[in-house]
Amino acid sequence: MSAAKSAKPEIRVLGIETSCDDTGAAVVGDGTRILSNVLLSQSELHARYGGVFPEMASRSHVETIEPAIRRALEEAHLSVDELDAVAVTRGPGLAGSLVVGVNAAKGLALAAGLPILGIHHLEAHIYSLWLGRDEEETFPVLCLIVSGGHSDLYLMHGHGDYRRLGGTLDDAAGEAFDKVARLLGLPYPGGPAIEEAAKLGDPESIRFPRAWLEDTWDFSFSGLKTAVLREVRKYQPALAAGVNPPEPGLPIPNLAASFQAAVVDVLAQKAVRAAREFAAKEILVAGGVSANQELRTALQKLAPCPVRTPPLELCTDNAAMVAAAGYFRFQAGQRSALNMDVSPDLELVQN
Repeated sequence: MSAAKSAKPEIRVLGIETSCDDTGAAVVGDGTRILSNVLLSQSELHARYGGVFPEMASRSHVETIEPAIRRALEEAHLSVDELDAVAVTRGPGLAGSLVVGVNAAKGLALAAGLPILGIHHLEAHIYSLWLGRDEEETFPVLCLIVSGGHSDLYLMHGHGDYRRLGGTLDDAAGEAFDKVARLLGLPYPGGPAIEEAAKLGDPESIRFPRAWLEDTWDFSFSGLKTAVLREVRKYQPALAAGVNPPEPGLPIPNLAASFQAAVVDVLAQKAVRAAREFAAKEILVAGGVSANQELRTALQKLAPCPVRTPPLELCTDNAAMVAAAGYFRFQAGQRSALNMDVSPDLELVQN
């Protein structure tokens, strides 16, 4: 961080994240310094369903949002009066979950007289790459956002200046990991479970299809998921997708490794091609699937420019990234109205 920046009073933003099944609250200074980062996970609550149960998620947020905010302030050793702004995820996400976070942020901002900033969930993931960053940024950068709900490529020309190049036409990469994990009898969340199982398998044992979608920057993983199901049924013809537990004899490590290799191949190669096409100075990878080590390795090997990935604890949804995005919006003079609504299908567009 430059001396000029550190000499100024630190801007402290409280971030709130409730877009899906994790309740997050964090305080970040100057968009890069994490003062606290509280995350109350619901993974155990939803594991029995093999995915997120929306109504249960929103109820849990109601119970945990106030304790999460209080703990974030305590760990940052700050009072509400020492904050400069409140940032909250307003979309995309589960409507019921988003409402809890946005209403909590509105109430806090109104009571404390603080400005409020509604943040796009994907933009927040991008700004997870700014947390802990000291060096100056260089633009343009190519952003690959891969999570349970998203597989998107954005070209970022500057703060708040985005161009969407493409995205998933059906299943997101993380969603495909979850569904295939369920098919193989592996636990939820599927990404870490498949990555662990794949360590014992041969990624070339089964040549699963790659949907390249030539002449676009879009992705498609539904066909790959179906190909895994067909392969499983070769061993267990009566298996109903994700219903019956796998029987002995199913080559789970090889299936996991081959499936993972197909996903990584498409994500990495498309991101690298886009980086070359648009002369990106860096590739930023964010979202839950950015924690996958095979994806990180493939990008580092193929990329024509530096590749940045978040620390593992910042790959999945968290409030620190929301606060970081809020800081840059705050510095640009932007503010949201107290009557802003949630937007489950919110698009990320440039200012």
